[in-house]
Order: sequence, then structure tokens, then C-alpha cells
Amino acid sequence: ESEYKSLFTTAAKSLISNNLSSGLNMCMSGSTTSCEECLLIHPNCAWCSQQDFGRGWMSRCDFFTNLLKRGCENRFIEFPSSRTSILESRPLSSKGSGWTQYDVVQIMPQKISLSLRPGGQTWFGLQVRQVEDYPVDLYYLMDLSLSMKDDLDTIRNLGTKLALEMGKLTSNFRLGFGSFVDKNMSPFSYTADKYQENPCNGYKLFPNCVPTFGFRHILSLTDKVDRFNEEVQKQMVSRNRDAPEGGFDAILQAAVCKEIGWRKEAYHLLVFATDDVPHLALDGRLGGLVQPHDGRCHLNDKNEYSASTQMDYPSLALLGEKLAENNIFLIFAVTKRLYVIYKDFTALIPGTTVEILDQDSKNVIQLIITAYNNIRSKVELSVWDHPEDLSLSFTATCQDGQPLPGLRKCADLKIGDTVSFNVSVEARSCPPRGTDQSFTIKPVGFKDRLEVSVDYQCDCGCSQTAKSNSSICSSMGTYTCGTCQCEPGYLGARCECQEGDSGSMYLSACREAEGKQICSGRGECSCNQCLCYESEFGKIYGSFCECDDFSCARHKGILCSGHGECHCGECKCHAGYVGDNCNCSTETSTCVSDDGRMCSGRGSCVCGRCQCSEPGAFGDTCEKCPTCPDACGTKRECIECRLFNSGRLADNQTCQRLCKDEIITVEMLKTEDPNAVLCLYKTDDDCVMKFMYSEHASGLSVLTALKEPECSRGPDALMVLLAVVGSILLVGVVLLAVWKLVITIHDHREFARFQSARSRARYEMVRKKCQE
Repeated sequence: ESEYKSLFTTAAKSLISNNLSSGLNMCMSGSTTSCEECLLIHPNCAWCSQQDFGRGWMSRCDFFTNLLKRGCENRFIEFPSSRTSILESRPLSSKGSGWTQYDVVQIMPQKISLSLRPGGQTWFGLQVRQVEDYPVDLYYLMDLSLSMKDDLDTIRNLGTKLALEMGKLTSNFRLGFGSFVDKNMSPFSYTADKYQENPCNGYKLFPNCVPTFGFRHILSLTDKVDRFNEEVQKQMVSRNRDAPEGGFDAILQAAVCKEIGWRKEAYHLLVFATDDVPHLALDGRLGGLVQPHDGRCHLNDKNEYSASTQMDYPSLALLGEKLAENNIFLIFAVTKRLYVIYKDFTALIPGTTVEILDQDSKNVIQLIITAYNNIRSKVELSVWDHPEDLSLSFTATCQDGQPLPGLRKCADLKIGDTVSFNVSVEARSCPPRGTDQSFTIKPVGFKDRLEVSVDYQCDCGCSQTAKSNSSICSSMGTYTCGTCQCEPGYLGARCECQEGDSGSMYLSACREAEGKQICSGRGECSCNQCLCYESEFGKIYGSFCECDDFSCARHKGILCSGHGECHCGECKCHAGYVGDNCNCSTETSTCVSDDGRMCSGRGSCVCGRCQCSEPGAFGDTCEKCPTCPDACGTKRECIECRLFNSGRLADNQTCQRLCKDEIITVEMLKTEDPNAVLCLYKTDDDCVMKFMYSEHASGLSVLTALKEPECSRGPDALMVLLAVVGSILLVGVVLLAVWKLVITIHDHREFARFQSARSRARYEMVRKKCQE
């Protein structure tokens, strides 16, 4: 608490110093006639109630230090300041098992009180910790329309397997089961008599199914997982007519009905498994249902939703409200083609996440574990019963220790990590007297909360000693806080004049300067003071009627953009807004990309929006940039973790959160798209992985990757040896053949010479015998 007081004192001195150094004195710029009006002008303004103070001065309203310099005694100065008092602050717990719900603490402090002066700010800090081994209640809500038959067969033994896996994360796990189809009325279901008992009548592929129903609660949360298996094995699918299902009816009943058995001291997980889109609010009018959903439980003695054919489907806002009221994390387990649709729902319903479910639900256990880890890896604050005249701004300090202004959430946490938040509170105005104000801050999905009570310092202490018909006021007014509040018809500092008295001696006191109009042309001079005219546009005020509350800058026709107060021609912005017309938000949470960086590191956050500075970058958080130097490197991590379960994100639950691009695998890449960028990198085993990165007009990032990396295989030693030996043998054979050929030719020539010589010898022998 002493730390808070030191912080407030330093901040107040800094604000006063800044205003004094700038030469701006808004305290004396208007014609304040009472202490209460002075305190409303600015949190640095103070009022002097000393009786003999102010002679020859324009105003008793001034900065605190100015009043002291002008001779006002400290005891007569009204200068309340905003402050914080901690009422309850139990230390954070480290473990969830073995404790009662009142012993486990995940937020600190638990109760504080704020004393706020209008226009003034105060700060308080809070810490949040996700304790280890916290109990978990999981309710599995399944679509039992005909298209989910294969999925039903898959989960018949889900309870045992899921309990085994969840046992690694918590020692206190309970499981429940419910199912839904759609409203049993036209045009949502088949209503002919022959379909009442068997909606699948005449359907050749699956001729038998149970009657259509809206929602059926089958098994309350229990630690006996065998019961889950038994109940699931009894279930049969049903059939409805149109493609959308009545899942939102079922979600609301599962959230609000006590029959489900949610424990206060546990995490509440509601797994919603379906293969199609849900009906939304107003769809019920197609069947003549005009009564909006009332947000209440309507289970009959058979644990079936009895108001299915009486009320419309619930809206997204109603769902979000009821899920938050009951601290429920909703997990959409949907097929790949529905991912984008349900992803949009998660942006509208706090505390929800979406995971891709295989066609036959084979990956449902891993899906639940991934979603649970994802939920436990982040903390996001929500504000309940936020008073309209209070402005709140948040600064988050996550695991890296860096303050992040404008953020109220932290991600990529481990169980047991502690994160801190600083909350700045400003009161913009004073509520009606006697109004008690309070609000609650709680992490999404937590039962723990911080209760904040608010007390407004709108009254001055000197008003309690007011004297009516005081002689100081010529017995024609009430003396309060050093000034006279005159009776109707009387004017003047001491109520010494009557309305209508005029004269040249009074007129000079009603001009701001020589040559200026009397009362700035917006009032009448009476008894040395200006009586300002009334205006249909707002209030005209000031010693010379020089000020008003309607001549400030506008944005889209709205004075001070609706985020500030107009004071004498200048907008006084509420906390969280700056600019001449207060149209620039200082909130930065909208600029944080999924990887936690501001504008993806490719731009800056200006007025709550990213201005991309990297050439080629675009998107709400500059997250899309096919031509950026780091584009291939960023997408490489997604390829590795999504396709090969490797890389930096492989062991981090952020893979599914950060890598939401559509990934298409092909046998061979085609580079025909001129807007696509070819990326390649070398894997750990010296293979080359190639993929194309492109952005579609719809805003969807698409990665087209090879199914397997291209690997150049090394030479086979045996084949090399055989090739060498074969080559040697071949060369040897060729050389032998050549040698044999040469020898043969040579022998033929020698034999021919021998035959020729032999013939000549015979001829000579015969010739000689003939001569003899």
C-alpha cells in the first residue's frame, strides 16, 4: 500500500509540474463559482475557502502551489486526491489439489477500494497464477445427427483413454456427456407422422434411428469414467432435415443447468463436437419462433431441453455471457472445412478455442489435450459491471518482464507461472448522490476475482459548514467555502446588487480587454459580472462568457469523438485516448499479432491500428507479407511443426495457435502463380524442402508444400564395386578379343606366305625335273 501511495504522489507532482511549466492554467480559465465546480475542472485544481482570500484576484480555483503562494493557508485548501486501499490480499497458491475452494487463490489482491476524484487517475496492480494440479470438469457435448455415426462409434471407449491422459495433468478429473440434434419442428426436422418415431424411415443407408431431439443431458459430471463408456455405448444417432444443427441451444443448457454438476473449484471445459454449422439467433423465426431465448435452464424430468420448440436459438452475445458467468471454457471440435467459421465465433465469445477434428473423431483425445494446454497457457482479464463513468486501461507484464501497455492478456505461459497487470482507473464524472459503484476483474474462465468498490470525491469538506442568510452575504445568500451563493434576484460577490442594475461603471469590468465586446457578445453585464446567455448547443461560461463546452474539435460529427470532454475550446480526453479531437486510442492490444509481437515486427501501432512500414506487409497486424525477407523463415516453422512435428514449435502448444495457415501438400510444385513466393530450406538430414507461400483475396494465407523433402541419395558402394569390377572385366575381354583378332590376322598372313612359298618350291621342283 505504501508503494501505491508513493506512486500516486509522484504522479500528481509530475502532472502539476507539467501544467505549470507549460503555462496552461485551466483552473482559472472558467468562471467557477463553487468549490465543487472547481474540483470538476481538472484533478490538479484546488479551492481556497479562506474568507479574506481572493480580493483583486479572478478566482479561488487554482493550482495547489499557486494558492499557497497567493496567501491561502494550507488548512483552507480543498485538494482531494485519488487513492487506493487494499482490503483483502491473500497470497497466491502454488497447487490446486488437496485444498478447498476457499483455500486455492489464483488472483491477488481479492478486494480493494478506490477513492476517485473526477478527472483524476489512480493505479493498482494485480497478479494471476495458474496453479498446478487444479481440478478439471469436462463435459462432452456431441452432435448425434446422422452424419456423426462414425464419430459415435469412435468415442465409445473415450472415457477410459481420456481419463488416462488427463490424469497426467490433474489428479482430480470428472467427465460428463450430453448430445443434441435440432429442434423437432419444420423446417428444421422431418415432422410427418411416419418420421416421428423413426426419422430415418425410408433412408436406405441407415434405416433406423431415434426420434429427433434438441438437447439431452445424459451423464452428469463424474469421476467414474466407466459410466461414461456405458452411456455412450447406449446412444444412437438421429436425423434432421437441414444442414445446420441446434448446437447453440445445447451449449447454453449445458452452461446454465445445475444438473450438469459443475464444481465451483474446478476448470470447466465444454467440448462441442460437430461436423456442421449451428443455427443462430433469428433462425427460429423460420419455424415461427419469435420469443428470444431467456438464457435459463429448461430441462424436464427426462433431462431433455423442454423449450426447444418454444424459443428461438440463443445469440452469440447471450452464449458468451452465460459461459463467462459460469466460468466455462468452450472448445469447438470441428472438421477442417468449418475451422474458419468457428474461428470467427471464438473472436466473439471470450474464453473459446477451436480445434480441427478428424472426420471420424480419431484425434479427439489429442485435440482435447491440446486445447486444454492452450487454455492453461494464457491468462486474459475481463471486466464485469463496468460503470459507464469510469475509464480503465491495462498494462500487462508477462514472462519476459516487459510492460505491454494496452494489453490485458498474456500467452505462452507454463502452469505455475505468475503474471502481473497494472490497471489505471479514471473517473470521468460524478454519479448521482448516494450511488454505490463497484466492478469486478476476473481472468476468463477462473472462479477467482478481484472486487473493486469505488467512492467518488465530488463534495468539498467546507460545504458542511455552510451558513444560510449570512451577514457576509448581505443576508441575501448562503456563505459556503468562502463565497456567497445569492438568493434569486441578487448578484455580486456579497449579494450586494439586484438583477437589472447597470451603469457605465459596471461595463468595464465585463470586458476581457479594451476594444473587446461586452461579455464576449454572449452575455449581459450586471453588477460588475457577466450573465451568460443560454444556448441550445451547450453551456456558455467564463468571467467574460468566453468559454463554452461545444466549440471543440469533432470527429465524424461527434464532439471530442465521444472520448473526451469539451472545456473552453479544447478537448480533455478520457484515459486511453489522445489527439486534438480524442480520436486516437492508446490501446495496443489490437496491434499485437498471434506471435506476441507488435504489428508482427513490421510496423508501428498508431491510434490502435497497425501502420505497416515493411514494404509488401499488410493485414490487421502486418502479419501477411509474402515478399518480406523473413516470410519464408516464418512459414518454415509452421511447415515443420504442422507436417513433420519438428522445429522450434514442435514441443510448444503455440504451434496450433500461431500456425493457422491452410497447408496443401502436393507431389510436385507448380510455379504458375505470379503472386506466390517459392521458399526452400535444407532439413537436418540434408534434404531440401520446398513450398509456395501465397495470400488469397479472401485474406487466407495458403502454403503449398511437397509431401516429402527432396533428398539426393549417396552412391551405393556395392553397385560402385560391381561397376568397377564389371568395367575391368569388360576392358579385359575387349583387350583379349582385340589381341585374339590381331593374332588371328597375323597367323592368316603367315600361313598365306607359307602356302605361297610352298607352291613356288613345288613349281621349281617340277620345272627342274622336266628340264632333265
